Amino acid sequence: MVRQYSIVCEDDVTERVRSLAREYDLTEEEVLRQLIQRGLEQTEHDRQRQ
Repeated sequence: MVRQYSIVCEDDVTERVRSLAREYDLTEEEVLRQLIQRGLEQTEHDRQRQ
C-alpha cells in the first residue's frame, strides 16, 4: 500500500533538499524519500546497538 505524506520545511532545509536534488540529478521528492529511508535505517541501527 502506498501512502502520501506532506511535510513543511524551513527555508534552509528546503534549499539543502534542492541542492542535493541538483547535485545528484534527482527530483526533490526522491531526495526526501531517500533521506527518510536513510533516517529509518539509522534509527534501527541505533536501536540494535542499545
